[in-house]
Amino acid sequence: MARVEPNQRWFGNSRVISQNALQKFQTELGAAVKDPYKVVMKPTNLPITLLNEKAKNARVHLLETESFESVFGPKKSRKRPNIAVKGMEELKELSEKRVDEYSNEKDSNIVRDNEGVKELPRDWVMGAGQSRRIWNELYKVVDSSDVLLQVLDARDPLGTRSAYLEKYLKTEKPHKHLIFILNKVDLVPTWVTQRWVAILSKDYPTVAFHASLTHPFGKGSLINLLRQFAKLHIDKKQISVGFIGYPNVGKSSIINTLRSKKVCKVAPIAGETKVWQYITLMNRIYLIDCPGVVYPSAETDTEKVLKGVVRVELVNNPEDYIGAVLERIRPEYVKKTYKIEEWNDPEHFLEQMAKRSGKLLKGGEPDIPSVAKMVLNDWQRGKLPFYCCPPGFEVPLNNREKGQKSLEVVQDFGKIRVGHTFEGDDVKKLEPIKNLDKAESEFSEEKSEIGEDSDSEIDEEEETEIEQTGKVNSEDAEIKKKGKGNGNRVEHKGEQEIDYNEDSDDSGSDISFYSDMETEDPDKLYAASGVFEVEDLGKKKTGAKNVQSGEGKSEKKLTSKQRRAIERAHKRKKIGSNFYEVTNVKNRNRNRKKVKA
Repeated sequence: MARVEPNQRWFGNSRVISQNALQKFQTELGAAVKDPYKVVMKPTNLPITLLNEKAKNARVHLLETESFESVFGPKKSRKRPNIAVKGMEELKELSEKRVDEYSNEKDSNIVRDNEGVKELPRDWVMGAGQSRRIWNELYKVVDSSDVLLQVLDARDPLGTRSAYLEKYLKTEKPHKHLIFILNKVDLVPTWVTQRWVAILSKDYPTVAFHASLTHPFGKGSLINLLRQFAKLHIDKKQISVGFIGYPNVGKSSIINTLRSKKVCKVAPIAGETKVWQYITLMNRIYLIDCPGVVYPSAETDTEKVLKGVVRVELVNNPEDYIGAVLERIRPEYVKKTYKIEEWNDPEHFLEQMAKRSGKLLKGGEPDIPSVAKMVLNDWQRGKLPFYCCPPGFEVPLNNREKGQKSLEVVQDFGKIRVGHTFEGDDVKKLEPIKNLDKAESEFSEEKSEIGEDSDSEIDEEEETEIEQTGKVNSEDAEIKKKGKGNGNRVEHKGEQEIDYNEDSDDSGSDISFYSDMETEDPDKLYAASGVFEVEDLGKKKTGAKNVQSGEGKSEKKLTSKQRRAIERAHKRKKIGSNFYEVTNVKNRNRNRKKVKA
């Protein structure tokens, strides 16, 4: 129930406005609240909830409360009702649109004749993502998040879009921001990505993304967007960003890409994330990973399997879904992938593939289920080129009506590294991107600031162990050679010595890093921010003092980001793997004097 603030100004002399002005204010405020590209910065102290309050009890004696003259006469005071359509033409267009969207197969109100055949109950595997536990995880993420990112698959954005979640957020959580992330753009042509971004941007801000630790796309745009939301909620100490969507769309992979390291467990199968998980992106931005959720709908088993909702190894009779796979993929791509020229039906295709791959049973019989699971795994993991054509792709974007234009996140889609080689009609030119040069200049100006701020915020724990000296010279990083097998020893001024042995059990990235250091010039130190010259420990200390005093060479000041890169390069990454090499556990008390009893 709406309440009026107990203030004297509401019950004393006040300014009176007309009904038209009040209705205009109500309309504009409602449009601003519903627009995903607008935010109400400072809500007014007016009792706005009274504008949204609807009459709960119908009036019995309508003519007694509102006479005919007060409603339709020249002295009418009743406001004009808001109608969805203004005329017969708009009503006709709306009805035609609903007829086109209607599907007779998915209409549950029609009584169908089963001809005495009763369908078996649905397999429990097809209920993936619908359990009460997973929905509880989703609601915890929604309640804890200020910004929600719905991750969509670029191959089928509408199929992986949850209309129920969007309606729930609009009605129950209108103060939370929703953004679309179009993931896996490397599996579709760039023009398809451009069209889908333009279509989805009409509803909510949309960012094209390619989750990869080595060659990501859209990472800078997404971080920029999250930083804007952090500035918008300047009154909060931190904001939380929740990732929601279907299973196997890449929610955890996007988080790993934003952090540039593996912080979430990922796998190319559905249901790898079991519970929600908090990850720190920056000092004021936290990410929340969520399990994939599927709203119960009229989707068939084939649609669920091809969307990647169900694990392939749990599917019964996987050969039943191969026909749908062959229908959705162009024959040229199938021939190019599996080297099979012709087939009469899905069973014939599987037999040829079984003979080609060696999946045979006793007597030379083809192992149809195993081969069918191989094809479904290739489908779910993106090895087979496939995409859903965006509606209206025949009409260029420039020829559309001006009234259909919407705000978009400017991105250069030409920089996407497409993993497949498309042919024929799938190859089209990109439409010219407006305001691209302006966006690139703004991004280049903020890129260094974003990188430095994010590094300083992400690596807070590492910075606590680093001395803020302000200068890094030849004395701060000196490399001593002890010969082969002893590795390099780096001495920091005022810190303990840290040994890096070649036998240490580090990850692959660290091994390649130090192997490059050994093969290159030993007088140079390689870090993520660049190459720095260092001085050998064998040189006289007086020479170092002369360099420090300024004789001969001039010192070059390094930025804080470069200093942190040097410190991270020398920091031991895995302490536990070298515990027994550093600590003498067995003979620790050998020389201790025993007290005689």
